[in-house]
Amino acid sequence: MIVILNNKASDKQIDDVIKYLEDYGFQIHKSVGVERTILGAIGVKPNFDIRKIKILDGVADVYRITAPYKLANRSFNEDGTKINIKDVEIGNDQLVLMVGPCSIESEKQIFTLAEVVAKSGAKILRGGAFKPRSSPYSFQGMGEEGLKLIRAAADEYNLLVITEVMQIDHIDLIHKYTDIYQVGARNMQNFSLLKELGKTDKPVMLKRGLSALIEEWLMSAEYILAGGNKNVMLCERGIRTFEKYTRNTFDLSAIPIVHKKSHLPVIADPSHATGLRDQVPPMARAAVAAGADGLMIEIHNDPENAFSDGPQALLPDTYLSLIQELKLIANAIGREI
Repeated sequence: MIVILNNKASDKQIDDVIKYLEDYGFQIHKSVGVERTILGAIGVKPNFDIRKIKILDGVADVYRITAPYKLANRSFNEDGTKINIKDVEIGNDQLVLMVGPCSIESEKQIFTLAEVVAKSGAKILRGGAFKPRSSPYSFQGMGEEGLKLIRAAADEYNLLVITEVMQIDHIDLIHKYTDIYQVGARNMQNFSLLKELGKTDKPVMLKRGLSALIEEWLMSAEYILAGGNKNVMLCERGIRTFEKYTRNTFDLSAIPIVHKKSHLPVIADPSHATGLRDQVPPMARAAVAAGADGLMIEIHNDPENAFSDGPQALLPDTYLSLIQELKLIANAIGREI
């Protein structure tokens, strides 16, 4: 249930409405907008008469949300969520770029690529220190040593860091080094992990599961939001279909659909979506045109010898050329990179 407060509602009136709802057993999530405050009342109360709330002082309107995701619902924040990290805002007209290698491999590698990322105007350096791999014999990441390297490289070039968290006991460790937690596709429905990330004070980017419905994706985001962390963004990274010519099928239609259904920013990852270097630029261009709030792109200075996902990593020169193309598309739809 959504309770919209009058734009002239006093703090006391708002507190009284919250107490009234809590007395009925609702869990309350408060969203303060530019013009008015919105309360999300979470709880299964099939026979609850919403007129009891409508007559309270300070209440402008009340209505039920039939979708199972309440806090991720567009109705809860019609203006859209904007996530602020230092001098970067995600969810506005400025598209964010999250760029770097799939895996952190060495000090030289991550510093070389961090310089490229900064040169391009991107603000966020990506790189995995813990890597979920299909084979137990594949490179699993450098662990904390990798975290130290990516943090040092990001600080050197005034960048933010996004890196993947795979399990609960890594949260505190990664917290020391990252600015954004990334939850990979394989962990989209790791609800224990999502609940713990809901208690953190850093933003979370939730990747869509390999075969996840959009509603399932939003329900997973709901776990983080319900835990109290409002700084959640989604990442479309392709889904598994019967097609074999690409690594996954890039569901570009998910971007406008999620924007209609939810207030959360949507990042697109054309690298994992296609798995092929020559397909990344056209899909990146298409994602910007489709309204993505940002892009996650893999680059590597020596992709033929990369420890993981070399075939989908762009060479620095190709990446820098792509950025110029993306700027033209973004400008055409009233956005900037």
